[in-house]
Order: sequence, then C-alpha cells, then structure tokens
Amino acid sequence: MKTFVILSDTHGRRRNVEKVLPILAENDCIVHLGDGSGDLREFSRTHPEKDVIVLKGNCDFSYGMEEYVIEAEGVRMLCCHGHKYGVKSGLARLAARAKEQGCTVALYGHTHRPAVEEEDGVQCINPGSLGSYADPSYCYLVVHKGKVTATVVPVNAS
Repeated sequence: MKTFVILSDTHGRRRNVEKVLPILAENDCIVHLGDGSGDLREFSRTHPEKDVIVLKGNCDFSYGMEEYVIEAEGVRMLCCHGHKYGVKSGLARLAARAKEQGCTVALYGHTHRPAVEEEDGVQCINPGSLGSYADPSYCYLVVHKGKVTATVVPVNAS
C-alpha cells in the first residue's frame, strides 16, 4: 500500500499548506499539481526522506515539471496541472493523454474544484485548491494492489 497527499493551486497561501504539514509528513508521497509550486520547498528541505513531486501550473514560471507519471502498486498515474488539456471545458483531452501514457488515473488541478470522476475509462482526480479563500481542500489517495481510493478532504479556512 502506498499513500499520497495530492495538492494543487496553493497560490502562495502558505497558511493552508502549514495546516496540512503533519499530514504530509505521515504519507509516502506528496504531489503538488501546480500554481504555487514553490509552496513545498521548505517541506522538501526539512523532509528529504519524503518523495515530493512538483508540477508546474499556468501561474508558475520556473519551478516544477510539465508532466510526470507515477507508478505505484500496479497503477500508472499521469500528473499535470491540466491547463494544457482544457480541463475547464471537459476531461476528454486529459483522459486521452493519460491513455497515451498508459495511465488509468489522471491527477490534475487548475479548476480549483475538487472532483473524482471517470472519463473514457480513466479515473480523473482533482484535489481542489488548497489556496482558495473559501472551501480549501486536498486529496488523500491510497493505492493498494492495483486499486485507487481517492478522498477529497476539506481544510478549515479559519
């Protein structure tokens, strides 16, 4: 079993990131899907043993990867911000890209809206925005023996 915390769209709102730091430390892998890609730099420095994957969003100009494929427990997951696949207008292009990469899961952000839905056989997961002024959230993801369980977790904004 491998556990992940999936974050996106923190947009420099480190107060919300600080709220989830203990949770980040308890999981195997942390993925930031962009727009605030530098918001985990300090965590990466203080927890070098953790697997931290950082993607670049449309508001990030220097730090992070464009795309990344994670393989865990027999599951391949495409990670990206989503803006290059028009995710605000639908998930068909994102699902097609995931399939091109041999992935059955696509992790994306950009819309600031949490979602766990299937598109053309691909499980598409958006953790929402941890940087939102209202309704911040992240995704707790468990991969075990080829099965993926995604839970969107709200974070108290006060």
